[in-house]
Amino acid sequence: MKVQDQRRRALLSVVLVLASLGSASLDAAEGELLDAARAFPMTARYDGRTILVRFDVADGYYLYRDKLRFSTEPGTVKLGKPVLPRGEIRKDEFFGRVEVYRGSVEIKLSLTSGSPPGQVTLKTVSQGCADAGVCYTPREERLTVVSGGGPVSTPGPRTPGGRSLLEELGGKP
Repeated sequence: MKVQDQRRRALLSVVLVLASLGSASLDAAEGELLDAARAFPMTARYDGRTILVRFDVADGYYLYRDKLRFSTEPGTVKLGKPVLPRGEIRKDEFFGRVEVYRGSVEIKLSLTSGSPPGQVTLKTVSQGCADAGVCYTPREERLTVVSGGGPVSTPGPRTPGGRSLLEELGGKP
């Protein structure tokens, strides 16, 4: 894909999100629209060689397969190509034919560099939409996973007052 096409699509995504903010606020006030952390919660588990990432996409929402990106920090730890399961094919009015995930999806990430560290910070980028027609901006998250430790999950977004974004908009928690 050409850089110019990528820029056009990114700009279109921003315009769509801005255009939908009015209706998103109304839906959130009625308790119908979830914030991204609740619509696309993520957990990860690390065994020293492999990171297993799991998204539990809420009913009525979907996650774009081709918008998922993974990297690690520090940069000395390298990941192999993600093992992504097949998704559902969807005709998207803005992106054309796309593959999406609904429900639970697990992605396997293998570490490919030297000796595995005891802990790794996983950086993910994801993007999804609600069936109601509202798409979220790409979301970047970081999780620190410890070899042999239990699964870790992303915390829900909080405002400076300690309330979730949905609560700030007047929706139900």
